[in-house]
Amino acid sequence: MPGPDGDTIASAMKNHPHSHAHQHSASFEPTHPERYAAARKSTWVSIFINLMLTLLQIVAGYFGRSQSLMADGLHSLSDLLADILVLFANWHGSRHADANHPYGHARIETAATLILGVALAALGVALLIAAGVRLQHPQNIQTVHPLTFWIALIALAAKEGMFRYMLAVATRVRSQMLVANAWHARSDAASSLVVLLGIGGNLLGYTFLDLVAAAAVGMIIAHMGGKFALEALAELIDTGLSDTEVAAIRNSLLSTPGVRGLHELRTRKMADNALVDAHIIVDPKISVSEGHYIAEAARQAVLKQHHVADVMVHIDPEDDLLTRPSAPLPDREILLDHLQQRLGSALPAHYRTTLHYLDGKVEAELFLEADHWQADKIEKLRALCSRITEDDPYFRSIQLHRTHAQ
Repeated sequence: MPGPDGDTIASAMKNHPHSHAHQHSASFEPTHPERYAAARKSTWVSIFINLMLTLLQIVAGYFGRSQSLMADGLHSLSDLLADILVLFANWHGSRHADANHPYGHARIETAATLILGVALAALGVALLIAAGVRLQHPQNIQTVHPLTFWIALIALAAKEGMFRYMLAVATRVRSQMLVANAWHARSDAASSLVVLLGIGGNLLGYTFLDLVAAAAVGMIIAHMGGKFALEALAELIDTGLSDTEVAAIRNSLLSTPGVRGLHELRTRKMADNALVDAHIIVDPKISVSEGHYIAEAARQAVLKQHHVADVMVHIDPEDDLLTRPSAPLPDREILLDHLQQRLGSALPAHYRTTLHYLDGKVEAELFLEADHWQADKIEKLRALCSRITEDDPYFRSIQLHRTHAQ
């Protein structure tokens, strides 16, 4: 039996199923335990290695008179601070949604990536300027100690190994922040390679190459920092997914049984996932509950087939972009009063009405109980309703149905 229809929010944003249960819990439980554990372990490994490299490079660079090795040591120090920031973001970003953060805490990862990027960019520029200033006085450039070459080689091997390890972990658990941290380690390896070449050139007699390598390290750090910062900023201003990803989500929604059309599909990134809003078009004469069922089926299809955190599905009985708006029309009570005035007398008891707001007009269905309405009386009422809809400002059609009481 048809039921009420209309422009209804069928499926709102649904938080993680344990969001409210955990907001008062004394113990911390991450939303993605595997990702949290992997990030924690890999980050502690990175902290240990960067701590050792920072001490080794800065001390060896200072006493070995290598500006590039000291610059690379500062780079390792920035990595150490970044790792601590990653640990903080991983802990907070993995928490369940709560009353103050109904969409979860994943954006903390994005904010951490932005802070990391800005810090790296500033450090890179500072190192570049320092090396450029020293190059203005070539008479003060000294030959480095041969030990610095071997320290640079150890640093290169350690950072390349850490890159491969962290990228494997990030790929396995699908963490954007860990991927960024892994490629950060690769940039460290690249800078260590430049340092190795600069120290080698200095030992061969081209003493200025050590400062050139220090400047190159500054450029590498600044470039990577700027890249991370811009990507994080794009996410914080709700940049949408790529055209390919949006098209795939669109196909998933349209392939859901009962979905007749789709418009106003919007997406935005949220750390490793995305949020999706969509308006789907369904048969305007189905019941509210069936419309909700279709919307929930469409929502689940997107959640299962795509890397999406949540989906908001809005039911439309027609395409809002192609039809006249129905919002200016009166509500049910006013419409029924208007209909009774047009009929010239109050409608008898034992009837119910379904109203369909479509294309700026109302299509009404009156269900009359056969025990209280004789056939000839219904036919007279049907003829009267037909005349009314010829010039009525609200009703496009009024259909009568004779039913039996249950």
